Amino acid sequence: MFAVTATQFDADNPLNGLTLGERPEPEVPEGWTTVTVKATALNHHDLWSLKGVGLRAEQLPITLGCDAAGVDEDGNEVIVHSVIGDPARGGGDETLDPKRSLLSESHDGTFAERVAVPRRNLVPKPAELSFAEAACLPTAWLTAYRMLFDKAGLQPGSTVLVQGAGGGVATALIALGSAAGYRVWATSRSESKRKRALELGADAAFESGARLPERVDAVMETVGQATWSHSLKSLRPGGRIVISGATSGQVPPAELNRVFFLQLSVVGSTMGTRDQLERLARFLVKSGTRPVVDRTLPLAEARDGFAAMNEGELFGKIVFAV
Repeated sequence: MFAVTATQFDADNPLNGLTLGERPEPEVPEGWTTVTVKATALNHHDLWSLKGVGLRAEQLPITLGCDAAGVDEDGNEVIVHSVIGDPARGGGDETLDPKRSLLSESHDGTFAERVAVPRRNLVPKPAELSFAEAACLPTAWLTAYRMLFDKAGLQPGSTVLVQGAGGGVATALIALGSAAGYRVWATSRSESKRKRALELGADAAFESGARLPERVDAVMETVGQATWSHSLKSLRPGGRIVISGATSGQVPPAELNRVFFLQLSVVGSTMGTRDQLERLARFLVKSGTRPVVDRTLPLAEARDGFAAMNEGELFGKIVFAV
């Protein structure tokens, strides 16, 4: 079958390790099943994998990709939940399983014509969502859903700042927050991305680092080092940062004096549960909200999608049709 794999690591030029071509059919352990992939979405996780983050050289070659929507062995249209873990080991939450992983970390991923997954990881795809839209949900949109509706502790009408409008998680945060009745503010260095954020539902958009009209109830942070100080300064006393990524670096000045004096909370968030993915899909059907797709490419042109993400030339998700 055709697949997109990591065959070597290169921290400076990650696309050097990207290989497109034939791979063996997936092995299917007991309790797993096979999904015929119809659409799959690109994430920063895939670029990090090519840089060697989270993988070992002896695991190569490995098929990349976390997200997929497709058809199971019984002909049902499904969304693939990419967290491979045991809810029992995580107190009912597979993301808290100490042994959890994602597809393409310990097992071949979704950038292929077929992928093997645990049976419990299949979520029914609503007919109202296209395969391309559904493929955007398991990583970026599920991460945003959990950040906003599980970790942020907010009520409708609260003001939320989304740092770095343009990426998959950030666009999902803007769209979901607007649909849920939050007042959503967004930041970006790019004037065009600020304009797109407003079109997506943001109530206001500011240049990165700009002084805000007032302090916010919560900041949704995926950028990390480059925006961390601004995130702390933008919070009202008692406010909260929810962080799910650090694409610009992971070691910003902590500014602990600001954290304790203003009684700020810093909450980590990673992915989401299978049940949250199912609720997210229902929320999109009910609200009419849909993922922002920057472009759809054939899987055979995956290299172009990786290059666009590596250069930051996107707004929303890059989807590969299979």
